[in-house]
Amino acid sequence: MANYVLVAGAWLGAWAWEEVAAPLRAAGHEVHPLTLSGLAERSGVPAGQQTHVRDIVAEVERLDLRDVVLVGHSYSGIPVGQAAERIGDRLTRAVFVDANVPVDGKSFSDAWPVEAEIAAHEGFWPPLTPADCAGQGLTEEQVTRFVKGATPHPGATLTEPAELKAPLRELPATYVKCLLDGEDPGPVVNELLESGHWTLVRMNTGHWPMFSQPAELALILAGAAGAAAAAGAAG
Repeated sequence: MANYVLVAGAWLGAWAWEEVAAPLRAAGHEVHPLTLSGLAERSGVPAGQQTHVRDIVAEVERLDLRDVVLVGHSYSGIPVGQAAERIGDRLTRAVFVDANVPVDGKSFSDAWPVEAEIAAHEGFWPPLTPADCAGQGLTEEQVTRFVKGATPHPGATLTEPAELKAPLRELPATYVKCLLDGEDPGPVVNELLESGHWTLVRMNTGHWPMFSQPAELALILAGAAGAAAAAGAAG
């Protein structure tokens, strides 16, 4: 059985994974949803991007986890990708759920220019409105849950550059592309998918599948652990 560490994207905390964690636990896995510094119940804790990397590494080490499947959604793919290489042989596989991936020396804001919005909101990226969630396969109830639970996102985590010590293409990884958010994962991910270490899975839903299709996402995550185990046995 695998140890899942689940890290949600901007504005969200561990609470966002409740409906994904339940079926994984029912299947016998250990599941550890993580709230990053400055978000949800940890609002007010100062955070930069490397703070979030350290949050993830510290959680793995604190719990002394092995056979780790490290999951990053959206923004959190950036700190997850960095943490994945830092936990070494504790890692079984990284999973990027419709996520940004780290590029050495580049920040989230290089791809998504959010500096002006952060400056206008006292150093935070404000949460989305219900209208921003349209077209993403969410019910009205799911949108309400998302908006109610979201907290302002610490701006420094979005503007500080990533720090990679090795090529990301060598990481054993699965990329989950949510098709309602666009079919093309982008040039950086497409290049990684050509490495032979990355695989692509598509979901016919929007950018927040932990809300819109949690059972389906849980199956994909379970499959990622199974694929890693099969690869290890073959090796």
